[in-house]
Amino acid sequence: MHHMTLAEIARGLADKKFSSEELTRTLLARIAQLDPQINSFISLTEDLALAQAKAADARRANGESGALLGAPIAHKDLFCTQGIRTSCGSKMLDNFKAPYDATVVSKLAAAGTVTLGKTNMDEFAMGSANESSWYGAVKNPWNLEHVPGGSSGGSAAAVAARLLPAATATDTGGSIRQPAAFTNLTGLKPTYGRVSRWGMIAYASSLDQGGPLARTAEDCALLLQGMAGFDPNDSTSIDEPVPDYSASLNGSLQGLRIGVPKEYFSAGLDPRIADLIHASIKELEKLGAVIKEISLPNMQHAIPAYYVIAPAEASSNLSRFDGVRFGYRCENPKDLEDLYTRSRGEGFGSEVQRRIMVGAYALSAGYYDAYYLKAQKIRRLVKNDFMNAFNEVDVILGPTTPNPAWKLGAKNSDPVAAYLEDVYTITANLAGLPGLSMPAGFVDGLPVGVQLLAPYFQEGRLLNVAHQYQLHTDWHTRTPTGF
Repeated sequence: MHHMTLAEIARGLADKKFSSEELTRTLLARIAQLDPQINSFISLTEDLALAQAKAADARRANGESGALLGAPIAHKDLFCTQGIRTSCGSKMLDNFKAPYDATVVSKLAAAGTVTLGKTNMDEFAMGSANESSWYGAVKNPWNLEHVPGGSSGGSAAAVAARLLPAATATDTGGSIRQPAAFTNLTGLKPTYGRVSRWGMIAYASSLDQGGPLARTAEDCALLLQGMAGFDPNDSTSIDEPVPDYSASLNGSLQGLRIGVPKEYFSAGLDPRIADLIHASIKELEKLGAVIKEISLPNMQHAIPAYYVIAPAEASSNLSRFDGVRFGYRCENPKDLEDLYTRSRGEGFGSEVQRRIMVGAYALSAGYYDAYYLKAQKIRRLVKNDFMNAFNEVDVILGPTTPNPAWKLGAKNSDPVAAYLEDVYTITANLAGLPGLSMPAGFVDGLPVGVQLLAPYFQEGRLLNVAHQYQLHTDWHTRTPTGF
């Protein structure tokens, strides 16, 4: 059963080939057996999962139906879950049990999903390798010596290792799409505001967005259907109708205009990945798509702009973790200043401290105009580039990452080298656009992803392109050895 996709599970449950409880027990046993190799979970919720599975079976017995009813998933450990540890991968929140459910959690629970646990992640979602977690690094199931990508590496590794069919994740600068590329999955970052951020512990509020990680575009469509929608509790949530994402999967690609930015194929891109991207382009041309070269001239400025804006917002968001109200508190503080200093110094890891310091510096009175304000102007230029491009094309295609997954620890001494791996993904966050990564092949036995970007609220278009591509290729069906 562990090899079934979310869509196959939905059909199996509907046809009464197995029960949600049987499936849940099978996957919990599999997690207990295999997860020690990859460290993809922070918390398991066996009792909750079995209770939800039995409830889902009862609902089906009473005549209810639904694609997600009885489907097992896991949540990235920054989605608040009532009465369950929500740690954000940090010592700071190791003892925090959320008093409420995030909107994403409550919506998926209402749809009947079964929560198997909370997945490992880079601390406060800061990282590109899932090595900054207080609970230890996550390993890539395709090669246990390599990273799975971050910050949603736990969700990605768990799905890739067939411990469960799908999981929630978040994307601030590529943290859904990059792990999807590194682990041979399909990952979708929706339009900013499409999925509620209420109860999703913030890293950078104007960039964060929740989304699905699964093996196929079809599965991502099912999970996004349950996650998306307006939320009055979230001031950044967009009151826009949610279409039936599954209904658009089978549309023809005939005449679809795909833009390929010339800036994507620079010296920093591994030529073997470039070859796979060109092969993907040829496959889509066979399906009727029309390819056009375009330009995103301000792409070169995106990384420095992002690494000013995101740390600035992080320094503000993380100021609430002070050792007073909740979370980690140092022992025997001698005064209030000592309480603040040691609680934050001991509770936050080095990557989080680095970004807080950068952000506080960028927002300081003497440097606000020189750094933060200029970065916001660049952000607008990046958005304008996309708006101009989408006047000419329907979708933009390129690599998800410039390189395959690197070895564990290889970039720990050079944070900037890790930051540069986000070069193709962060522009979508700066502009608020939807983006998707799908499997496109392998380099040295490690998966490679191709990225698709679309105009605002065109997630259905991305899922349609990815689904049609996956009907004619088999990269997404490959399974890592031993799992």
